[in-house]
Amino acid sequence: MHPVRAYEVVTGLVRSAWEAPAAAPAPSRRVWRDWVLLVVVATLAVVEGIVRTDLTQPVVSVLGVVAIAPTVLWRRTRPLFMLVLAVVLTTPLELVLPDPVLNTSVFVAVLVYALFRWGSGRDLVLGSGILLGSLGLTFQRDGRLDDVIGGFALLLSVAVLGAVFRARAGSQQRNLDRIRMLEREHLARDLHDTVAHHVSAIAIRAQAGIAMAVRDPDAATDALGVIEAEAAKTLSELRSMVRVLRQHETAELAPSPGLSDIDQLAGTRPGGVQVSVRVAGDDGSIPPPVAAAVFRLAQESVTNALRHARQVTRVDVVVGVDEGGVRVNVTNDGDVAASPNPGFGIIGMMERAALLGGTCQSAPAPGGGWAVTATLPRVGWAA
Repeated sequence: MHPVRAYEVVTGLVRSAWEAPAAAPAPSRRVWRDWVLLVVVATLAVVEGIVRTDLTQPVVSVLGVVAIAPTVLWRRTRPLFMLVLAVVLTTPLELVLPDPVLNTSVFVAVLVYALFRWGSGRDLVLGSGILLGSLGLTFQRDGRLDDVIGGFALLLSVAVLGAVFRARAGSQQRNLDRIRMLEREHLARDLHDTVAHHVSAIAIRAQAGIAMAVRDPDAATDALGVIEAEAAKTLSELRSMVRVLRQHETAELAPSPGLSDIDQLAGTRPGGVQVSVRVAGDDGSIPPPVAAAVFRLAQESVTNALRHARQVTRVDVVVGVDEGGVRVNVTNDGDVAASPNPGFGIIGMMERAALLGGTCQSAPAPGGGWAVTATLPRVGWAA
């Protein structure tokens, strides 16, 4: 590799490591385990100072360990500062005192673990430099290479352990974020279906009210009442879904629609459009995600027929359930001048069916009108 290119690669890696963010979310509250660790470290230091006979100044050695023991309480929120504090307090004692280091001081490995588990990239770079400098001072004082190698191996093992748990937690968080994004995508599709359905009803009812206002003022008043009810229901459902889409707000959740709810689509719509629904073979064993998808497919198909088909008089919804899965067939007798480009509604139906391992087709029917045909497995992939 060219020297200039190698230099750019190295500097890029260093810059990337330096600018890496801290692991999130770091727990900010101290739990009972932190206090237990503090008490254990302080107790072991006192016991070791009493038991060991090779210490010329046991009180100073014990006080040195007890003084840095509280750093375990803030090791997650301030990992670099706690490590620096421990090194600053212990290094002068190790250089001045002739006594060997207390074995209890090995708890500093907990601070090293916290640094690589929770610290930012800048913390990791600076903390690694501090640890290497501390090992260098230890070698300069004792001159024993085996102690330095052992200490380095211990610190490296703890650092790798912290990095592994950091990577594992990051992977789990990314999986949760991915699942959350998928759920938000589903909610966005439901939001589109709901708004399109209600707004279509409002628009059609308003047109009918305008047409009847001259001949029958009471019909216009009735139309306004229907529009008000539909608008209120739409706003309520919008607020509920928006609360779900926001991070820290709760929503008033309702059960997902099922196959039995498809009957709600039946009836006479403004303008005289007849919507008929027939569900055959439903034994209640269809999983809720698949049943909700079937309902949304039927609802969106009816909405599209009422909005886009011209001179439509009838919409037929047929849902069949068997051992192989669920088949949805929605047809209307309206005229379609040209094959329209698939909008968000049709694309959403296709994606919803594909997500569950099924298929969805929307095209002109052979005998005229428009047909939407979807087939979903009994147990969809996402179910």
